[in-house]
Amino acid sequence: MSVAAEKLASGWRAHLSLGFAHDGRRTILSQRKHTGPLVIQKPFYPEGEPCHIYLLHPPGGVVGGDQLKLDVEVKSKAHALLTTPAAGKFYRSNETTAVLEQSFTVKAGAVLEWLPQETILFAGSHVRMQTQIQLEADANFIGWELLCLGRPASGEKYALGDCQQRFSIWRDKIPLVIETTRLHGAAKVLNRNWGLQGANVMGTCIAVNADKTTLHAVRDADIQIDKGLFTATLINDVLICRVLAMQAEPARNAFIQAWSTIRPLLLKRQASVPRIWFT
Repeated sequence: MSVAAEKLASGWRAHLSLGFAHDGRRTILSQRKHTGPLVIQKPFYPEGEPCHIYLLHPPGGVVGGDQLKLDVEVKSKAHALLTTPAAGKFYRSNETTAVLEQSFTVKAGAVLEWLPQETILFAGSHVRMQTQIQLEADANFIGWELLCLGRPASGEKYALGDCQQRFSIWRDKIPLVIETTRLHGAAKVLNRNWGLQGANVMGTCIAVNADKTTLHAVRDADIQIDKGLFTATLINDVLICRVLAMQAEPARNAFIQAWSTIRPLLLKRQASVPRIWFT
């Protein structure tokens, strides 16, 4: 066993597999299987047909050596919205890597909304994160991921640590988005004007099957962030919104505002904000 393998072998193993199907009236949770500390609450239906799910990690944080894996399949005509009740946390480790792998498959005519709360990287954490979305034909996807570097409210900067993040979206096995980010705690890119400009929070929100009307609607929403930046770009039919901020809350609120603008245009539904975000 290699040194790297040994460092990954000592933590929690957690695997959650979910399936969603449409039963003719609404989306149901058709499959649920888990091992280790990665579970869900019961399905919620605050807006009728779509199924809202809250993902839970009972330990409350991820430490070096932990390996978490999430597999989700949304079958044809189903509509699933997944979120989390609180921020995810990756704690400091002595160079031991924590791994998070997330895989989503969205069948033809189905909808997935992936709206987790932010992920906090504690100073000294070592993290490898991968999110992959596989879409079929006219499947719809709206989702975001937010990273918080350190804990600025506690005076903790992301001065140590390492994070490798990979995010990709594919449609019929053709790549729409492939992004790889590598963050080092002491890297100059965190503070340079051509990098993160000293921001503690960075994030990306993506909507597939968008058009110029969607882009203009988001821009016209005039989303403002105090001491931060928000941008929206359309590449073919993929709308990509970026955020840089000093705190998580304004970044999260910016993405909620963007999602609330995009959702009626792409999904023909007004935003139904998960109640867990306010508890």
